Amino acid sequence: MAKETARKPEAASSTLAALGRLFLVCGIVGVLVAALFIPAGAVAKGVVGGADSFLSAVPSSFDFGAPAQATTVLAADGSTIATLYAQDRQVVDLAAMSPFIKEGIVSIEDARFYEHGGVDPTGIVRALVATLNGSRQGASTITQQYVNNLLIEQLVADGKTDEAKLGLQKTMADKVREIQMSIGIEKKMSKDDILAGYLNIIYFGNGAYGIEAASKLYFNTSAKDLTLPQAAALAGVVNSPGFYDPISQPENVVKRRNEVLSKMLEQGKIKQQDYDAAIKTPLELQLTRPAQGCAAAATAPYFCDYVQQLVLNDTAYGATAEERAKTLYQGGLTIQTSLDPSLQKVAQEQADATMAPTDPLQRGAAIVTVQPGTGKVLAMAQNTVFNPATAPGNYMGNFALPVNDANGQPLHGAGGFQIGSTFKPFIFAEWLNSGHSLETSVNGAVRVYPAGYPWKNSCGTTTGAYDYAAGTFPLPNDDPNHYYSMSANEGLYRSINTITFQTATALDFCNIQKMATAAGVKDGVTNKPYDLSSIANLIGTQNVAPIDMATAFATFASGGIRCEPIALTSITGPGGKKYPVPSADCKRTISADVAAGVTYSLKNVLTIGSGYNIPLAVKTDSFAKTGTTDGNIDTWTIGGNSAVVSASWFGSYQGNGAEWVNQNIVINGRYFTSVDGADLAGGQWAAVMNAAAENPAYAASPLAQPPAEMLRYTAPYIAGFNPQPGDFVPPVEPQLPAVPQTPVETQPPSEPARTEPPVEPPATQEPVPTQEQAPVTQPPAPQPVVPEPAPPKKP
Repeated sequence: MAKETARKPEAASSTLAALGRLFLVCGIVGVLVAALFIPAGAVAKGVVGGADSFLSAVPSSFDFGAPAQATTVLAADGSTIATLYAQDRQVVDLAAMSPFIKEGIVSIEDARFYEHGGVDPTGIVRALVATLNGSRQGASTITQQYVNNLLIEQLVADGKTDEAKLGLQKTMADKVREIQMSIGIEKKMSKDDILAGYLNIIYFGNGAYGIEAASKLYFNTSAKDLTLPQAAALAGVVNSPGFYDPISQPENVVKRRNEVLSKMLEQGKIKQQDYDAAIKTPLELQLTRPAQGCAAAATAPYFCDYVQQLVLNDTAYGATAEERAKTLYQGGLTIQTSLDPSLQKVAQEQADATMAPTDPLQRGAAIVTVQPGTGKVLAMAQNTVFNPATAPGNYMGNFALPVNDANGQPLHGAGGFQIGSTFKPFIFAEWLNSGHSLETSVNGAVRVYPAGYPWKNSCGTTTGAYDYAAGTFPLPNDDPNHYYSMSANEGLYRSINTITFQTATALDFCNIQKMATAAGVKDGVTNKPYDLSSIANLIGTQNVAPIDMATAFATFASGGIRCEPIALTSITGPGGKKYPVPSADCKRTISADVAAGVTYSLKNVLTIGSGYNIPLAVKTDSFAKTGTTDGNIDTWTIGGNSAVVSASWFGSYQGNGAEWVNQNIVINGRYFTSVDGADLAGGQWAAVMNAAAENPAYAASPLAQPPAEMLRYTAPYIAGFNPQPGDFVPPVEPQLPAVPQTPVETQPPSEPARTEPPVEPPATQEPVPTQEQAPVTQPPAPQPVVPEPAPPKKP
């Protein structure tokens, strides 16, 4: 009895406190509810003083705009590449929703929605009393639920998810604030707009936000085409998406659906026969899970990631990284891109066929295609799997791209690969730019360049040696058959290293670098100009990204007009808002004559040069250059025509060690003594170019002819020392490079007679692989050489 007596004052105190809180709440609610019935005119005349200002106050920062929506990335033809989102939601107008979902949601959630002013007085009292007693009473109106979801949505968008409050987490102050804002919103928005906003923002479970996404997920239809049973089922889900989960709790959903149908019948929204038919209808889900993100972009995941990074790196889409991410993943953008799905399909198939991602050899294959004169990226494919999980063939880096953009922002690029002989056209371009002729004879027998040779570099220094006396090998060609004099033109299309070096003795390395930069070549890791501080770099020992090599060759194809690569053609936000997209900034960077001279020579690569066996269907107006690095580790074919240019690469993306050498190797059941640039990379390139040629939109024009003075025969160019076979003693110091002579009309120099390329084997046989080797043409017989190893490449 003593204990019982001692507890009575506590109980009395608790009861009094609860009553006190109740009277307080009732007082607040009384003011709120009374205000609902005050005529607007009376409020305007100050009858209730500042009550209306208090009741309708909505923070100025409150966002009434569309909630987070999915962004869609489209190809050039309007087909979908990928959908990117933080929440799977597609906002639709009320007119684009089935009348059944509008009637159903009102019937079950807020039958007096079109009658009250934002709050239900009776329901508010019940909810507040329940909150004070530590329980939950669901009596919020649709307007209040809309406000609650808007508050949460804004916190999530601002990165303040931890501040969002749900259910029992809410205090009395939270409830009062929701009431206050609900009344305010009713004064700013129509009932239909509030209902549409609610149906677009509410969560329907399993990652579906809004009625459109829910309709697609559960029934593979649109909100507009929902049937009565389907709409009633979805209307019932919103009360508790976990308990009423159509996938895991279908029995609960059917029971709740029938409750919705009953409410609709009671309220005269449907007829008895409609009700009877609907409750007998099975749930019949048609699950259609959305494919989200670039990993789900089956046709172009790496291009998708490229597009993603372009938006995330550009301040045009937000001043900070957080704002740009919000724009991309929550802004409901429609991003139109330059990707050609038909070319992309061929490119992807070719990359995959060159080597499967799970092949134990683990080599890489990539193709990127651009349009000369516009810079549009038409295709971007590689043979790895866009997946962060550790597994053979999974790789998140983009073979086509440099590591970063021009501002140092990440592009997720692999950083390029050694480009081998594909750098030679830029040396040749400077040769022509400096006043030399294509047909000037150059001595290809010169192989020794000692340390201290006076290479000219007006903006730096260039060192290096090919000389036994300096501890290095003499300069090798890729075969033992071309150590003789030939024209600079032939030296390029046959890819003769000794000819390239002899022409370089007449040039300023600073100008060679400027020529390459003007075309679009840059270091794939640093974005700095191509490094020419070492003479070995003349034959492509530096890493350049395929997209930059494609851009540079497109500069030649367009007659010297360089266009920056562009992937974005338009970006539109909700309501038709237009965002700016980067320009290709097309401008002349190389003279038309020089560009014509380069393509004139490179046309021969496909007929009598190092790429004669590349299976291009029509070679008339096309040009290309092959490239192969030491150990055949990186191999290339780059080129095209006036309409399309592609850079194709096959090689190692994991290092330059002995295990990545592509010699005496079996690939897809075919044995290669050595993999040449014209082989796998050449095959990929030809397939994409052949596909483009079938599209009238990519009809090529004839390539421009160089001016007559570039084709004149001149006196031979002589520089350096010509060692004799077997003479390995330190050579005589070579003479300084001669000043180029003014081209004069002379008889053609005596050169070895050219022969036609060997007949290609029948289709049932495969051509014998070569290593940057053109048909043999009466060569002298110098001793065999051992290629000098290139510097190790960073993984």
